[in-house]
Amino acid sequence: MGLHGPNSLYLRLFYNIMLNRRILRVKAFQNLYAYEQCKGSNLNLAKDFIRESFLPDLNSMEVQDKAALNRDAEEAVKLFDQNIENRSLLAASEAKPKIKQVVLDALKQVKNANEKDQAFLLHNMVMSAERIPHLYLLPIELLIAFGEHVEKDLQKKKKLAGDNPVAFSNELNLAQNQVLLNLKNSTSYRGSVARNNVNLDDIELEIKEWFRDYIKPSETYQDYLKIANPTLEEDFEAVDGLLKKVLFKNEVILNYFSEKDLNWTENKSVVRSLASKVLKNAANIEGTEEEQLPEIAINWEEDKEFFQNIFNFTIEMDSENKALIAQKTKNWDIDRLAFTDKIIMSMAITEMKRFPSIPVKVSINEYIDISKTYSTPKSKQFVNGLLDVLAKELTESGQIRKSGRGLLDNK
Repeated sequence: MGLHGPNSLYLRLFYNIMLNRRILRVKAFQNLYAYEQCKGSNLNLAKDFIRESFLPDLNSMEVQDKAALNRDAEEAVKLFDQNIENRSLLAASEAKPKIKQVVLDALKQVKNANEKDQAFLLHNMVMSAERIPHLYLLPIELLIAFGEHVEKDLQKKKKLAGDNPVAFSNELNLAQNQVLLNLKNSTSYRGSVARNNVNLDDIELEIKEWFRDYIKPSETYQDYLKIANPTLEEDFEAVDGLLKKVLFKNEVILNYFSEKDLNWTENKSVVRSLASKVLKNAANIEGTEEEQLPEIAINWEEDKEFFQNIFNFTIEMDSENKALIAQKTKNWDIDRLAFTDKIIMSMAITEMKRFPSIPVKVSINEYIDISKTYSTPKSKQFVNGLLDVLAKELTESGQIRKSGRGLLDNK
């Protein structure tokens, strides 16, 4: 799906604004996946509760009819399954009072557990996202610290040389790196570092050791030292290379990052991408200071509302979204679809219906991209085809209504 047509320029501009939200969509997807796992566990626990409720009472003096108890247990489990989506069947059931009561208790148990899990995952999701600026600023600060270490080390060497000056080649390249200096001198960057409480005071010794053991011997750094008077572009390539090929490849340094974040495994690729974006923006000498930081650090309150809503609305619309997907996959058992595809499509349908300011094509493109990374090899075509059909039908029926920027399209 290319971005073409009379409104393509406006859509591209809007799409660029939305890029930081891809991170939030991915994190919401990951937490919705976790929520579905929790729901499955809660169902199993509720069924265990039902079966335990019909075990023989070992303290009773009466004779226990185990076969009858087992039948009651299985009837209760069946009734429980029938009432997960619609409790009205329970009231109309002619089952024994005890069976109905146990099922009712199990349904309440599931509802409470699901609500608790939803609240926990939502809180954890937001907290994790709020840590991202701190995390992507850490490797940038490390690069700056390595540059400062180079400068201090060179000053010591010059002192020791005394009246016997030594040629130090291009050892000051990192200390004088224009990209890092742009950031050091940026008011917005320094403000973000302070706001997000990013400091390396606790690893002063490690900075020296990591530079000696990992940065200095690296091919990227050694190649950089061969350049006399590097250009801005060469400065960017050097620090971006150190970021990607050393900091995010070295297990010792990665362990330091992981200690800072419980969700590091999920956040690693996002943090690397955002840190690289900071460097790239700082290398753009025509850019303003405000453009140096990825949007997630600037528009957080607005993004946070979107983030919470896409998670909560997708859960709220789960049943109707499943029904829509089932209608379009009649030759498929809904339960046979890739678990991840169902979540991705449900999120996309929710976004198209509940977020009027987001163009339909933007939503579809975003979730196709997520399916490329998180689902099966054939998911891209499947998700694309199904969402295209649903978008058209839901728009024609008035269930998708766009306003403002959401009216932009690429027909």
